Amino acid sequence: MHFPGRFIDSLLPDQLHRVSLSFLVDDLVVRRGGVAANISFGLGLLGVRPVLLDAVGADFAEYAGWLERHGVDCSHVRTFPDVQTARFVCTTDEDMNQIGSFYAGAMARAREIELLPAVTAIGGASLVMISAGDPDGMLRHADECRTRAYDFAADPSQQLARMDGVDIARLVGGARLLFSNDYELGLMQSKTGWTAEQVLRQVGVRITTHGSRGVEIVAADGSRLEVPVVPEKEKVDPTGVGDAFRAGFLAGRYRSLGMERSAQLGSLMATLVLETHGPQEYRLDTADAQQRLAGSYGPDAAQEIAAALGW
Repeated sequence: MHFPGRFIDSLLPDQLHRVSLSFLVDDLVVRRGGVAANISFGLGLLGVRPVLLDAVGADFAEYAGWLERHGVDCSHVRTFPDVQTARFVCTTDEDMNQIGSFYAGAMARAREIELLPAVTAIGGASLVMISAGDPDGMLRHADECRTRAYDFAADPSQQLARMDGVDIARLVGGARLLFSNDYELGLMQSKTGWTAEQVLRQVGVRITTHGSRGVEIVAADGSRLEVPVVPEKEKVDPTGVGDAFRAGFLAGRYRSLGMERSAQLGSLMATLVLETHGPQEYRLDTADAQQRLAGSYGPDAAQEIAAALGW
């Protein structure tokens, strides 16, 4: 929501101990989001039918229909009818200050979900992506992946602030892929006490995004590559950019592309989101995508990616 004024004008310094305020907003926009859903949406656009496994509330039916129409399998989502699906409600004023509230709702029930029934029903999973959600649920899923020898990727992102070093090590240890941005990687190292080399002893490959400076991919054997971003036409909204990168990268790997090509596809998806309001409002035009890939990484890269995705 947007408040056409300044919050500070309604705050009385001598009355901050008993604030009671209501702001008349002039705009309300509801956007679909959530890390798991954002990544799944991007995978669906790229022709990979991901299986969404998460906890949702009684209000999820319309959202499920949207995701299904965009190639996401929602048949294994767990519905808890006594709560609502997690959501973030935020009001922004003219100075770009924000007052927001996050309702966890069904997210807190993710810790009750077991992976085995869904993995068995679909005949096996090539990769389990554990992204930011209920911290206890994330840890349970990582433990189950190790116990059942499921390949998994760790993507703690926003929940690093909630986790201590012991929990971070429990989540990350044994992951095939570790996703983070550069700040989150520093926070992870600070909380665990790990050096950069020790991080790589825990995971197969570290994928670290650096905003406009692109992405760095480092493997446990020390090999390293850097992939620049796809230049944006305009910067509109950064919400969901990281999720779109992950969708593109995972789709590339699923289609047997190498690390570099997968990161290039992820960078394209991230830029498409950056150019759009909201994390699931973008569209993928394959002809335009090939042109932008060729312009950023050369015709060979564009052809390889297009061939792998069946464009």
